[in-house]
Amino acid sequence: QNKKMPPNRSSYSGGNDSRFFTTTKKGETHELRLELQSPNRDKKKDAVKKVIANMTVGKDVSMLFTDVINCIQTENIELKKLVYLYLINYAKTQPELTLLAVNTFVKDAKDPNPLIRALAVRTMGCIRVEKITEYLCEPLRRALRDDDPYVRKTAAVCVAKLYDINAGLVEDQGFLQVLRDLVCDPNPTVVANAVAALSEIADTSSKDVMEINSSTLQKLLAALNECTEWGQVFILDSLAKYTPVDCVEAESIIERVTPRLQHANSAVVMSAVKVTLSYLDLIDNKEMEKIFSRKLAPPLVTLLNSEPEIQYVALRNINLIVQKRPKILEHEIKVFFCKYNDPIYVKMEKLEIIIRLVSDRNIEQVLLELKEYAQEVDVDFVRKSVRAIGRCAIKLERAADRCISVLLELIVTKVNYVLQEGVIVIKDIFRRYPNKYESVIGKLCENLETLDEPEAKASIIWIIGEYAERIDNADEQLDHFLETFEEESAEVQLQLLTATVKLFLKQPDTTQDMVQRVLHMATEDSDNPDLRDRGFIYWRLLSTNPEAAKAVVLGEKPTIADDSFSLDPSLLDMLVGNIATLSSVYHKPPEAFVTKSVPLREKRDEMEEVFDEYEEEESDEINGEGSLERDDNASYTENRISKAPSVDLLDLGDSTESNEMMFVSNKQREITDTIVSPKEIVCTLEQGQGVQISTCWSSSNGQLLLEMEFKNMTETPLLSLAIQFNKSYFGLVPAQPQIVFASPILYGNSGNYSLHMTLNPALIAPFGSTNPMQPLQCAIKNMSSGLIVYFNVPQDIAASLSSEGPLSVQNFLTNWQAISENMEMSSILINFSMEFEAVKSKLNAWNVHFVGQRETQFGMIAYFSFKIAGLLLALLEISDENGQFKIIVKTSAQAYANPAKALIEFLLKS
Repeated sequence: QNKKMPPNRSSYSGGNDSRFFTTTKKGETHELRLELQSPNRDKKKDAVKKVIANMTVGKDVSMLFTDVINCIQTENIELKKLVYLYLINYAKTQPELTLLAVNTFVKDAKDPNPLIRALAVRTMGCIRVEKITEYLCEPLRRALRDDDPYVRKTAAVCVAKLYDINAGLVEDQGFLQVLRDLVCDPNPTVVANAVAALSEIADTSSKDVMEINSSTLQKLLAALNECTEWGQVFILDSLAKYTPVDCVEAESIIERVTPRLQHANSAVVMSAVKVTLSYLDLIDNKEMEKIFSRKLAPPLVTLLNSEPEIQYVALRNINLIVQKRPKILEHEIKVFFCKYNDPIYVKMEKLEIIIRLVSDRNIEQVLLELKEYAQEVDVDFVRKSVRAIGRCAIKLERAADRCISVLLELIVTKVNYVLQEGVIVIKDIFRRYPNKYESVIGKLCENLETLDEPEAKASIIWIIGEYAERIDNADEQLDHFLETFEEESAEVQLQLLTATVKLFLKQPDTTQDMVQRVLHMATEDSDNPDLRDRGFIYWRLLSTNPEAAKAVVLGEKPTIADDSFSLDPSLLDMLVGNIATLSSVYHKPPEAFVTKSVPLREKRDEMEEVFDEYEEEESDEINGEGSLERDDNASYTENRISKAPSVDLLDLGDSTESNEMMFVSNKQREITDTIVSPKEIVCTLEQGQGVQISTCWSSSNGQLLLEMEFKNMTETPLLSLAIQFNKSYFGLVPAQPQIVFASPILYGNSGNYSLHMTLNPALIAPFGSTNPMQPLQCAIKNMSSGLIVYFNVPQDIAASLSSEGPLSVQNFLTNWQAISENMEMSSILINFSMEFEAVKSKLNAWNVHFVGQRETQFGMIAYFSFKIAGLLLALLEISDENGQFKIIVKTSAQAYANPAKALIEFLLKS
């Protein structure tokens, strides 16, 4: 009882490894090297642990690579694991030295201990060095047929990793077929890992490599009961993609999957729900369909008792399920009522589902809840609740009276933000049920003074203009808003203009001065093109044909519809098929936010093809072969190329390393710089902490360049800089992520650099969040000092659009026909009028080149071409048919169609 432990015993125990993370001292690398070479096994193991600790906290210990590799020849499995971990981390930077460990891998893959065999195969799969893959094939083939299931399950996952490095090798070696055979393995864990590997390969390659037949199906269903919870998720996801032969098989699968609905893991539950939902459409027996549907409700309700984060994910999925099959949860609306301690993001989602489930049967309960919510302290939640009451009124006609009463009770409270939302939703109710609830207008008008938000102001102004004949002092009410016309937002100004014209058409004798004043302010004093255009249209209508003005302005308006089930049916089916994934949380298709990775070998092959094309075209030019006309006008194609690793200075995550296509020129061109604009200081000495940067845009035969001048007033020479651009309108990025000067820029000196620019679709800013004139946000890091500088580079549209000149008519037609109609974007310019010659002149000034025009029985059609950054060809059609301007833009890159169209609209209206 009184025995003491030896004083140094704990220093070698695994439970005290935190000591390896203590602050290191100078010269430790040399000490570590000596310890790694020590004959003492415990000392050597501690040394490797210190190396791993340093590596974990981000210190570079790659200089010890050879010494750590020498420790690999050991019988101690703990030490072997540590060395393998080090190898995985540094193999990419030391590929040649990594080959020294290959013999040990191959030897360990034959070890009598299955743990060591599995460890060797797993490590070889994790080392993403292509030279090692050829040595991996034989050990992997043996491991896939190993007697021990632990080795087989590890090897199955390794196949997926190898496929990511070299897809062709996996197919040539027949590993895919071996994986399919493992799906029928007697061990359920091996089955689950084989399914997971096949699923991963299918996602990477977009090929259907998972072949499920009746025999495989039974094996999967049998393994479902015995494998781990994450194995169950993979199997269930594979079953969701399988199409049963008939309704009998569909019923049988649902019966086998149903017990998973009671699982403790929410991921298993959601995957089981996905399988059930995907098969319900195939069941002919309506009674069975109802039984299976009823079984889905309890597990979904149970998920709402989980942590808030799981609740949120479940609610986003339930939102889709309710849109697809509302009857599943029609009797469970109470479980979606908000609790006082729910986070705001959970409350917001619950509100959405309540609106989707509300019906004439439960509207009273729902309104009582919403009224309570509207009196809480969270402003956003209160606004959403008030808006929810309005949506209930729009959805349920028989409940509209009761909803209006509740809204009026809330408006009477005089709480500012409640009042604002109340006015907005009542305006929508008026549009849904015209000429039915006008009696409440008086109560709304009592609160005009307190309205200060643009949307609420616009709503009350719309109500006054629409029902001016029923409001005694409508002119006075509008005049109150007109006093601050020039200070109001564009939304309020547009609504004021329309409401005043409506009032004039209904009461012309008393409002003539008012309408003239408004039209003058809209057309003469305003800088807003939309407001000016609408003002001119109204002025012309009123001065030439008042009856036509009445027909246009006072015509019947379409009633707004219930938007509870607003998702497109095809999109909804796709999202329901992706339940329990990020797609069902974002409510977007996967391709909208996921960039598929390209296996390393494919990237290299594509790169080689690009270089081959360069060499062939260069050779053709030397020999005088090839079509010069084609080279001049259509010489840019899209090629996927892998980028050199870059420093992520702007925290863009995977966007900087995106495998999305980058745009490159298909031939070498003679460099002839043409400066487009003078250099401008974009980063002062103070801002750059001693480094001043000036830039201007230039072009080299259509290739966009950013000319940069660096003035160094620091002691640290400028030699190598990492550069990165943030997301922008066209996704403009440097062709290379590094700037390397021919000679260092020393203190007091300046140096120039021509930065070649290219396009990256992954770095296009979200549509509508920016405009073509917005500056480019840039970050530069001095690789010597570590100093990072942030600055803005002014955008130049004329420079961004190549000045090479127009396409010939024949080349335009060829390119137009070659681009699919799916890649075109079109829009009609509202309130826009301009002579065609003026359109051509304006666009030409921005390097949008006129190709030709033709006249039809409806009007004139003109064709234009332009190149974005000298790389991406865009084709433009503008038609003026019966006074209506329509533009159509075609590009060969889908991501650029919308920005290109919006750019033309911007240029025409500027």
